Amino acid sequence: MKQGDETRVTVRDVAARTGLSIATVSRVLNGRANVAPDTRERVLAAMGELGQKAPRRRGERATGVYLRCPYLLTDYFGLIVSAVTEALEPHGLQVILNAGVAAQRDHVLTALTGRRDVAGAILILPPEPGAELARLRDRGFPFVVLDPRTPPPRNLAAVSAAHFSGARQLTAHLIELGHRRIGIAGGPRDWLAGENRFAGYLAPLADAGVLPAPELIRFVAEPTVELGHRAAAELLDLPDRPTALVAFNDKMAIGALHAAAERGLRVPEDLSVAGFDDIELGQACRPRLTTVRQPLEEMGRMAVHLLLRMLGGHRVDALHVELATELVVRESTGPVPDVFHGSGTGTRHSGTRMH
Repeated sequence: MKQGDETRVTVRDVAARTGLSIATVSRVLNGRANVAPDTRERVLAAMGELGQKAPRRRGERATGVYLRCPYLLTDYFGLIVSAVTEALEPHGLQVILNAGVAAQRDHVLTALTGRRDVAGAILILPPEPGAELARLRDRGFPFVVLDPRTPPPRNLAAVSAAHFSGARQLTAHLIELGHRRIGIAGGPRDWLAGENRFAGYLAPLADAGVLPAPELIRFVAEPTVELGHRAAAELLDLPDRPTALVAFNDKMAIGALHAAAERGLRVPEDLSVAGFDDIELGQACRPRLTTVRQPLEEMGRMAVHLLLRMLGGHRVDALHVELATELVVRESTGPVPDVFHGSGTGTRHSGTRMH
Protein backbone atom coordinates (compact mmCIF):
# COMPACT_ATOMS: atom_id res chain seq x y z
CA MET A 1 0.00 0.00 0.00
CA LYS A 2 1.15 3.53 -0.67
CA GLN A 3 2.04 5.80 2.18
CA GLY A 4 -0.92 7.91 3.23
CA ASP A 5 -3.43 5.30 1.93
CA GLU A 6 -2.60 2.47 4.35
CA THR A 7 -4.83 1.35 7.19
CA ARG A 8 -3.46 2.54 10.52
CA VAL A 9 -2.64 -0.28 12.94
CA THR A 10 -3.24 0.65 16.57
CA VAL A 11 -1.53 -0.42 19.76
CA ARG A 12 -4.76 -2.26 20.61
CA ASP A 13 -4.49 -4.27 17.35
CA VAL A 14 -0.94 -5.34 18.20
CA ALA A 15 -1.94 -6.23 21.76
CA ALA A 16 -4.76 -8.40 20.46
CA ARG A 17 -2.43 -10.06 17.97
CA THR A 18 0.21 -10.91 20.56
CA GLY A 19 -1.93 -11.49 23.64
CA LEU A 20 0.12 -8.88 25.51
CA SER A 21 -1.19 -5.92 27.43
CA ILE A 22 -1.54 -2.50 25.79
CA ALA A 23 0.98 -1.12 28.31
CA THR A 24 3.57 -3.74 27.34
CA VAL A 25 3.11 -3.10 23.62
CA SER A 26 3.45 0.63 24.24
CA ARG A 27 6.74 0.12 26.08
CA VAL A 28 8.14 -1.83 23.11
CA LEU A 29 7.03 0.73 20.53
CA ASN A 30 8.41 3.59 22.60
CA GLY A 31 11.82 1.91 22.80
CA ARG A 32 11.75 1.39 26.57
CA ALA A 33 14.52 -0.79 27.99
CA ASN A 34 12.43 -2.67 30.57
CA VAL A 35 11.10 -5.20 28.06
CA ALA A 36 12.21 -8.83 27.71
CA PRO A 37 13.92 -9.61 24.36
CA ASP A 38 11.40 -12.31 23.42
CA THR A 39 8.52 -9.94 24.19
CA ARG A 40 10.05 -7.25 21.98
CA GLU A 41 10.49 -9.84 19.23
CA ARG A 42 6.81 -10.86 19.46
CA VAL A 43 5.62 -7.27 19.16
CA LEU A 44 7.88 -6.41 16.22
CA ALA A 45 6.96 -9.62 14.42
CA ALA A 46 3.27 -8.81 14.90
CA MET A 47 3.83 -5.33 13.45
CA GLY A 48 5.33 -6.91 10.34
CA GLU A 49 2.48 -9.41 10.04
CA LEU A 50 -0.03 -6.58 10.28
CA GLY A 51 1.89 -4.68 7.59
CA GLN A 52 2.65 -1.67 9.73
CA LYS A 53 5.69 -0.05 11.26
CA ALA A 54 5.59 1.56 14.70
CA PRO A 55 2.61 3.93 14.95
CA ARG A 56 3.38 7.61 14.66
CA ARG A 57 1.61 10.71 15.88
CA ARG A 58 -0.87 12.35 13.50
CA GLY A 59 1.00 14.24 10.78
CA GLU A 60 4.36 12.80 11.84
CA ARG A 61 6.67 11.62 9.03
CA ALA A 62 9.89 9.71 9.55
CA THR A 63 12.78 11.43 7.79
CA GLY A 64 15.65 9.24 8.95
CA VAL A 65 17.44 6.55 6.97
CA TYR A 66 19.51 4.25 9.15
CA LEU A 67 22.86 3.76 7.43
CA ARG A 68 24.79 0.89 8.98
CA CYS A 69 28.46 0.54 8.00
CA PRO A 70 30.22 -1.31 10.85
CA TYR A 71 33.71 -0.69 9.47
CA LEU A 72 36.25 2.13 9.42
CA LEU A 73 35.16 4.80 6.97
CA THR A 74 38.27 4.60 4.80
CA ASP A 75 38.44 5.50 1.13
CA TYR A 76 36.37 2.42 0.19
CA PHE A 77 33.52 2.65 2.69
CA GLY A 78 33.79 6.43 2.91
CA LEU A 79 33.00 6.81 -0.79
CA ILE A 80 29.89 4.65 -0.44
CA VAL A 81 28.65 6.46 2.68
CA SER A 82 29.20 9.87 1.07
CA ALA A 83 27.31 8.82 -2.07
CA VAL A 84 24.37 7.53 -0.02
CA THR A 85 24.21 10.71 2.06
CA GLU A 86 24.33 13.00 -0.98
CA ALA A 87 21.68 10.97 -2.82
CA LEU A 88 19.27 11.10 0.14
CA GLU A 89 19.56 14.83 0.80
CA PRO A 90 17.39 16.11 -2.12
CA HIS A 91 14.54 13.93 -0.85
CA GLY A 92 14.49 15.49 2.62
CA LEU A 93 15.88 12.36 4.25
CA GLN A 94 18.57 12.49 6.92
CA VAL A 95 21.22 9.84 7.57
CA ILE A 96 21.37 8.19 10.97
CA LEU A 97 24.87 6.71 10.80
CA ASN A 98 26.01 3.60 12.65
CA ALA A 99 29.69 3.15 11.74
CA GLY A 100 33.05 1.91 13.01
CA VAL A 101 34.34 -1.58 13.82
CA ALA A 102 32.90 -1.36 17.34
CA ALA A 103 29.44 -1.11 15.75
CA GLN A 104 29.73 -4.78 14.72
CA ARG A 105 28.85 -5.63 18.32
CA ASP A 106 25.65 -3.59 18.19
CA HIS A 107 22.41 -5.55 17.89
CA VAL A 108 20.43 -2.85 16.14
CA LEU A 109 18.30 -4.60 13.52
CA THR A 110 15.61 -5.93 15.84
CA ALA A 111 14.90 -2.43 17.18
CA LEU A 112 14.62 -0.66 13.81
CA THR A 113 10.94 -1.45 13.25
CA GLY A 114 10.05 0.20 16.53
CA ARG A 115 11.79 3.52 15.83
CA ARG A 116 9.48 6.41 14.87
CA ASP A 117 12.38 8.44 13.43
CA VAL A 118 13.48 5.77 10.92
CA ALA A 119 11.75 5.35 7.56
CA GLY A 120 14.09 2.66 6.22
CA ALA A 121 17.69 1.48 6.20
CA ILE A 122 20.71 0.80 4.02
CA LEU A 123 23.03 -1.89 5.38
CA ILE A 124 26.60 -1.93 4.01
CA LEU A 125 28.35 -5.32 4.09
CA PRO A 126 26.19 -6.35 7.05
CA PRO A 127 27.78 -8.89 9.44
CA GLU A 128 24.35 -10.10 10.54
CA PRO A 129 23.38 -13.61 9.30
CA GLY A 130 20.93 -13.96 6.47
CA ALA A 131 18.23 -15.31 8.77
CA GLU A 132 18.27 -12.06 10.79
CA LEU A 133 18.00 -10.00 7.61
CA ALA A 134 15.10 -12.17 6.47
CA ARG A 135 13.28 -11.57 9.78
CA LEU A 136 13.65 -7.82 9.31
CA ARG A 137 12.25 -8.15 5.78
CA ASP A 138 9.33 -10.26 6.98
CA ARG A 139 8.31 -7.51 9.42
CA GLY A 140 7.70 -5.23 6.44
CA PHE A 141 10.61 -2.91 7.22
CA PRO A 142 12.08 -1.34 4.03
CA PHE A 143 15.84 -1.74 3.66
CA VAL A 144 18.53 -2.44 1.07
CA VAL A 145 21.73 -4.43 1.51
CA LEU A 146 24.72 -2.81 -0.17
CA ASP A 147 27.65 -5.12 -0.95
CA PRO A 148 26.23 -8.27 0.70
CA ARG A 149 28.66 -10.12 2.93
CA THR A 150 26.84 -13.43 2.38
CA PRO A 151 24.41 -14.51 -0.37
CA PRO A 152 21.32 -12.33 0.19
CA PRO A 153 18.10 -14.11 1.12
CA ARG A 154 15.38 -14.43 -1.49
CA ASN A 155 13.14 -11.38 -1.97
CA LEU A 156 15.65 -9.06 -0.31
CA ALA A 157 16.87 -5.96 -2.15
CA ALA A 158 20.65 -5.94 -2.62
CA VAL A 159 23.23 -4.01 -4.65
CA SER A 160 26.71 -5.29 -5.43
CA ALA A 161 29.49 -5.11 -7.98
CA ALA A 162 30.26 -7.83 -10.53
CA HIS A 163 33.04 -9.44 -8.48
CA PHE A 164 33.31 -12.63 -10.53
CA SER A 165 33.55 -11.00 -13.96
CA GLY A 166 35.94 -8.34 -12.66
CA ALA A 167 38.36 -10.91 -11.24
CA ARG A 168 38.00 -12.99 -14.39
CA GLN A 169 39.01 -10.04 -16.58
CA LEU A 170 41.99 -9.35 -14.35
CA THR A 171 43.36 -12.89 -14.41
CA ALA A 172 42.69 -13.17 -18.15
CA HIS A 173 44.77 -10.00 -18.62
CA LEU A 174 47.71 -11.67 -16.86
CA ILE A 175 47.31 -14.83 -18.91
CA GLU A 176 47.37 -12.75 -22.10
CA LEU A 177 50.70 -11.35 -20.90
CA GLY A 178 52.07 -14.90 -20.76
CA HIS A 179 51.71 -15.61 -17.05
CA ARG A 180 50.67 -19.07 -15.98
CA ARG A 181 52.05 -19.29 -12.45
CA ILE A 182 49.73 -16.71 -10.92
CA GLY A 183 49.45 -16.44 -7.14
CA ILE A 184 46.46 -15.05 -5.30
CA ALA A 185 46.23 -13.22 -1.97
CA GLY A 186 42.52 -13.76 -1.47
CA GLY A 187 40.10 -12.08 0.91
CA PRO A 188 37.94 -13.54 3.69
CA ARG A 189 36.43 -16.87 2.70
CA ASP A 190 33.14 -16.04 4.44
CA TRP A 191 32.61 -12.91 2.31
CA LEU A 192 30.55 -13.30 -0.85
CA ALA A 193 32.98 -10.99 -2.66
CA GLY A 194 35.91 -13.16 -1.57
CA GLU A 195 34.33 -16.32 -2.95
CA ASN A 196 33.24 -14.67 -6.20
CA ARG A 197 36.63 -13.07 -6.86
CA PHE A 198 38.37 -16.37 -6.14
CA ALA A 199 36.06 -18.10 -8.64
CA GLY A 200 36.87 -15.34 -11.14
CA TYR A 201 40.57 -16.04 -10.61
CA LEU A 202 40.13 -19.76 -11.26
CA ALA A 203 38.01 -19.52 -14.42
CA PRO A 204 40.61 -18.05 -16.85
CA LEU A 205 43.22 -20.50 -15.60
CA ALA A 206 40.88 -23.34 -16.48
CA ASP A 207 40.23 -21.77 -19.89
CA ALA A 208 43.99 -21.72 -20.47
CA GLY A 209 44.29 -25.38 -19.47
CA VAL A 210 46.17 -24.60 -16.24
CA LEU A 211 45.37 -26.27 -12.94
CA PRO A 212 45.79 -23.83 -10.03
CA ALA A 213 48.73 -24.77 -7.82
CA PRO A 214 47.53 -25.04 -4.17
CA GLU A 215 50.79 -23.52 -2.88
CA LEU A 216 50.01 -20.32 -4.79
CA ILE A 217 46.75 -19.67 -2.92
CA ARG A 218 46.47 -17.68 0.32
CA PHE A 219 43.47 -16.22 2.12
CA VAL A 220 43.33 -13.60 4.85
CA ALA A 221 40.85 -12.82 7.62
CA GLU A 222 40.82 -9.09 6.80
CA PRO A 223 41.84 -7.38 3.54
CA THR A 224 44.51 -5.02 4.93
CA VAL A 225 47.91 -3.80 3.72
CA GLU A 226 49.62 -5.72 6.52
CA LEU A 227 47.95 -9.05 5.78
CA GLY A 228 48.44 -8.53 2.05
CA HIS A 229 52.16 -8.07 2.74
CA ARG A 230 52.25 -11.26 4.82
CA ALA A 231 50.43 -13.35 2.21
CA ALA A 232 52.61 -12.02 -0.62
CA ALA A 233 55.80 -12.62 1.38
CA GLU A 234 54.85 -16.29 1.81
CA LEU A 235 54.20 -16.64 -1.92
CA LEU A 236 57.38 -14.84 -2.98
CA ASP A 237 59.52 -16.94 -0.64
CA LEU A 238 58.45 -20.16 -2.36
CA PRO A 239 61.29 -22.02 -4.14
CA ASP A 240 59.21 -21.76 -7.30
CA ARG A 241 57.66 -18.32 -6.84
CA PRO A 242 54.79 -16.94 -8.94
CA THR A 243 55.41 -14.56 -11.83
CA ALA A 244 52.27 -12.58 -11.03
CA LEU A 245 50.12 -11.88 -7.97
CA VAL A 246 46.48 -10.87 -7.81
CA ALA A 247 45.19 -9.45 -4.54
CA PHE A 248 41.67 -9.29 -3.13
CA ASN A 249 41.82 -5.50 -3.07
CA ASP A 250 44.19 -2.60 -3.70
CA LYS A 251 45.28 -2.40 -0.07
CA MET A 252 46.50 -5.99 -0.15
CA ALA A 253 48.17 -5.30 -3.49
CA ILE A 254 50.07 -2.40 -1.89
CA GLY A 255 51.28 -4.85 0.74
CA ALA A 256 52.42 -7.16 -2.07
CA LEU A 257 54.39 -4.31 -3.65
CA HIS A 258 56.20 -3.78 -0.34
CA ALA A 259 57.01 -7.51 -0.07
CA ALA A 260 58.39 -7.51 -3.62
CA ALA A 261 60.58 -4.46 -2.94
CA GLU A 262 62.00 -6.07 0.20
CA ARG A 263 63.13 -9.01 -1.92
CA GLY A 264 64.69 -6.88 -4.64
CA LEU A 265 62.02 -7.77 -7.19
CA ARG A 266 61.12 -5.15 -9.78
CA VAL A 267 57.47 -4.60 -10.66
CA PRO A 268 56.49 -5.40 -13.37
CA GLU A 269 59.86 -6.57 -14.83
CA ASP A 270 60.26 -9.45 -12.34
CA LEU A 271 56.75 -9.68 -10.91
CA SER A 272 53.33 -8.40 -11.96
CA VAL A 273 50.95 -7.25 -9.19
CA ALA A 274 47.25 -6.41 -9.50
CA GLY A 275 44.50 -5.33 -7.12
CA PHE A 276 40.76 -4.68 -7.03
CA ASP A 277 38.60 -1.59 -6.22
CA ASP A 278 40.59 1.26 -7.86
CA ILE A 279 40.95 3.40 -4.74
CA GLU A 280 43.20 6.50 -4.76
CA LEU A 281 45.95 4.68 -2.87
CA GLY A 282 46.48 2.43 -5.89
CA GLN A 283 47.15 5.44 -8.10
CA ALA A 284 49.49 7.13 -5.61
CA CYS A 285 51.95 4.22 -5.39
CA ARG A 286 54.77 3.50 -7.84
CA PRO A 287 54.22 1.71 -10.08
CA ARG A 288 50.54 2.55 -10.28
CA LEU A 289 48.31 -0.46 -9.78
CA THR A 290 46.52 -2.41 -12.44
CA THR A 291 43.16 -3.05 -10.83
CA VAL A 292 39.42 -3.54 -11.27
CA ARG A 293 37.29 -0.46 -10.79
CA GLN A 294 34.19 -0.89 -8.67
CA PRO A 295 31.45 1.73 -9.19
CA LEU A 296 31.36 2.51 -5.46
CA GLU A 297 29.47 5.81 -5.68
CA GLU A 298 26.99 4.42 -8.20
CA MET A 299 26.38 1.47 -5.86
CA GLY A 300 25.45 3.94 -3.12
CA ARG A 301 23.13 5.86 -5.44
CA MET A 302 21.47 2.67 -6.66
CA ALA A 303 20.82 1.53 -3.08
CA VAL A 304 19.11 4.88 -2.40
CA HIS A 305 17.03 4.53 -5.59
CA LEU A 306 15.76 1.11 -4.52
CA LEU A 307 14.99 2.31 -1.00
CA LEU A 308 13.08 5.35 -2.29
CA ARG A 309 10.91 3.09 -4.44
CA MET A 310 10.12 0.99 -1.38
CA LEU A 311 9.29 4.06 0.72
CA GLY A 312 7.02 5.27 -2.06
CA GLY A 313 5.09 2.03 -2.04
CA HIS A 314 6.34 0.99 -5.48
CA ARG A 315 7.14 -2.56 -6.44
CA VAL A 316 10.84 -3.33 -6.84
CA ASP A 317 11.30 -5.88 -9.61
CA ALA A 318 15.12 -5.96 -9.78
CA LEU A 319 15.86 -7.11 -6.25
CA HIS A 320 19.48 -8.21 -6.78
CA VAL A 321 21.26 -5.50 -8.75
CA GLU A 322 24.83 -6.21 -9.90
CA LEU A 323 26.75 -3.28 -11.37
CA ALA A 324 29.49 -3.79 -13.94
CA THR A 325 33.16 -3.47 -13.05
CA GLU A 326 35.98 -2.26 -15.31
CA LEU A 327 39.54 -3.52 -15.80
CA VAL A 328 42.02 -0.65 -15.44
CA VAL A 329 45.49 -1.51 -16.79
CA ARG A 330 48.39 0.49 -15.39
CA GLU A 331 52.12 0.00 -14.89
CA SER A 332 52.17 -2.76 -12.25
CA THR A 333 51.52 -5.56 -14.76
CA GLY A 334 53.67 -6.59 -17.70
CA PRO A 335 54.78 -9.58 -19.79
CA VAL A 336 56.03 -12.69 -18.06
CA PRO A 337 59.84 -12.41 -17.55
CA ASP A 338 61.92 -13.99 -20.31
CA VAL A 339 63.55 -16.41 -17.86
CA PHE A 340 60.18 -18.15 -17.52
CA HIS A 341 59.73 -18.65 -21.28
CA GLY A 342 61.06 -21.43 -23.40
CA SER A 343 62.22 -24.92 -22.50
CA GLY A 344 64.48 -26.45 -19.91
CA THR A 345 64.32 -25.28 -16.31
CA GLY A 346 62.14 -22.34 -17.30
CA THR A 347 59.23 -24.65 -18.10
CA ARG A 348 58.73 -25.45 -14.41
CA HIS A 349 57.16 -21.99 -14.02
CA SER A 350 54.46 -22.55 -16.63
CA GLY A 351 52.05 -24.09 -14.10
CA THR A 352 50.37 -27.50 -14.11
CA ARG A 353 48.71 -28.38 -17.37
CA MET A 354 45.39 -30.20 -17.56
CA HIS A 355 45.43 -33.46 -19.45
